Amino acid sequence: MREAEIRRLLAANLLCAVSIVLASMVPAFFLDGFSVLGTHLTWLCVCSVCVATLNIVLHLVLRPNQSPKRRSFAQKISRFLKCCIYFFMSCILFHAIIVLYGAPLIESVTETFLFAVLLSTFTTLQCLCLLGPNIQAWIRVFSKNGAMSIWESSLQITSVCSILGAWFGAFPIPLDWDRPWQV
Repeated sequence: MREAEIRRLLAANLLCAVSIVLASMVPAFFLDGFSVLGTHLTWLCVCSVCVATLNIVLHLVLRPNQSPKRRSFAQKISRFLKCCIYFFMSCILFHAIIVLYGAPLIESVTETFLFAVLLSTFTTLQCLCLLGPNIQAWIRVFSKNGAMSIWESSLQITSVCSILGAWFGAFPIPLDWDRPWQV
């Protein structure tokens, strides 16, 4: 059982990595003048949509946290709406944190918000897919030694590394996107 779960998790993570690579290369065939650096806003949107779609599809196909109880249609809709609200709130929270770390508040609001959406896609969306809108489960998973399955351990590692990677990526330079060499 454990080896099968490890294989499923490895396949899911490899598919996520492939989706990021494809999000960097495939749009060049369909959009004129597309490049990751030249049209970074388009790439942020494409990458966020690809990763979000893949995470949702993988969750529906692999079902890593199969719940024994059945839910009614109204409960599923309520859970979906809560997940949407949590995702939007995480985008706003990441946007505020990025601005507090030095990104311009008004001049580059689109770039900053799309970066917050991408960061939310890598962290919050995966938590919502695996744990749902259950705050107690989130606290349990992200507390010390709280992960009870290999999927939850992977969730911890992915979320923490995404946030640290974003911080270390911005650490050497101030987030002043008004300078020509930073654009």
